[in-house]
Amino acid sequence: MRRSTAATEAIHLMLRYVFQRLGYRRVEWKCDSRNEPSGRAAQRLGFTYEGRFRQHMIVRGRNRDTDWYSMLDTEWPAIRARNERWLDPSNFDQNGHQLQRLEEI
Repeated sequence: MRRSTAATEAIHLMLRYVFQRLGYRRVEWKCDSRNEPSGRAAQRLGFTYEGRFRQHMIVRGRNRDTDWYSMLDTEWPAIRARNERWLDPSNFDQNGHQLQRLEEI
């Protein structure tokens, strides 16, 4: 699902549920610092980089540094509006290609 409209919509629906239905104040995204695509996805979706936990854990015999991102309930309304503008069918051509990138909205 990565790099698809469905992936963006799935994360958007999860965020909407936890902020609006469950009343969470904060959502975290954690990933291996070497997983650059995951970090870019977090930022693209509106998460803010908070820092790196160095030598956070050992995975497959190596030290893993973990990057942390977050989104707050106070940030959610603007992020929600941006995501919904991007997900709107008018942002896609007849072949399903985006007309405007999420980062541009």
